[in-house]
Amino acid sequence: MGEFTTTIESRLDQAYKGLREARSAGDDYLADTLSAEIEDLRRLADDHGIPLRS
Repeated sequence: MGEFTTTIESRLDQAYKGLREARSAGDDYLADTLSAEIEDLRRLADDHGIPLRS
């Protein structure tokens, strides 16, 4: 696994964790921001052929 793949997966893990925390705290703005980041990271992974867990 390359460094790029590892970085994408790590950033996704952090974003998903932050999203869960934001939702638990009722922070809709942060949840929306993190959802957008997750979409961007997933698209980037797809563009580069990086398989992701569901």
